Amino acid sequence: MSLSAVHGTLSSLRSCQTDIGTGMDIVSDVAMDLVETQGQDGEVNPGIKEMEAMILECAKLDREINYFVDIVQQVTAENTTQQPEAMFSLSAKVKEKFTEKINGLSDADLQNHQKVVAFKDIIKNSLNQANQESAENTEELDEDIAVTQSQVNFTCPLTQVEMVNPMKNKNCNHHYDEAAILGLIKARHSQKKKCRCPVVGCGNTDVKQSDLIQDAMLRRKIQNQKRNNNRT
Repeated sequence: MSLSAVHGTLSSLRSCQTDIGTGMDIVSDVAMDLVETQGQDGEVNPGIKEMEAMILECAKLDREINYFVDIVQQVTAENTTQQPEAMFSLSAKVKEKFTEKINGLSDADLQNHQKVVAFKDIIKNSLNQANQESAENTEELDEDIAVTQSQVNFTCPLTQVEMVNPMKNKNCNHHYDEAAILGLIKARHSQKKKCRCPVVGCGNTDVKQSDLIQDAMLRRKIQNQKRNNNRT
C-alpha cells in the first residue's frame, strides 16, 4: 500500500467521524423525546440510559479514530520511503503505538467528550424543565382540590349562609362568619357562659375572640367563586 492510499483511507475515516457525530446528535434528539414522554412518577425512562450508553460507545469510537489518524500521520511523517519492506514496518509500528495508546485510556475520559457533555447538559435541562412543568401541574391540581374542599366550608355553621368575612379559629381550625361568631361570643359572655364551637362534634368548648383570625385566603376564594358563578 502506498502512502497516497494511506492518506485516502485516513480521509475516509474522517468522513466516518462526521457520520458518527451526526449519529450522536440523533441519539441526543431521541433522548430528549424520551424525557418529554416519560411518566409523571418522577422515574427516569430506562431508554434514556440506553441512549447514554449508545452515545458513550460512539464517543469511544470517535476517540479511537482520532488517535489512529494521529498516529498514522505521525509515523508516516517520520518515514517518507515507500519501499514495500518499509510499509510493512510502518504498519507494525502504527499497530504497536495505537495499541499502547488505547491500553492507556480510561472510559472515564469519555465523559469529557464534547458530544457527551452536550448530551448530559441537554438531558439535565430537559429533565429539570419536565419536572418543573410536572410540579406546576401538581400545584395547580392541588389548588383546584383545595378550592373544591374549601367550598364545603364556605357556609357559616351559625348562619347557614355563605360567609362574607370568614374567621378561623386557631384552636380547632373551624371557620365562621365574623359578625355571627362575635355576636355569639358576646351573647354567651353576657350570660356568664363559655362559647362552644358551633361546628357539630367539635370538642372546643371555649371559643374566645382572641382565638379568631381573619382568613384572607378563604375570603378571596369565596369572592372568586362568586365571580365564577356570575360568569356562568
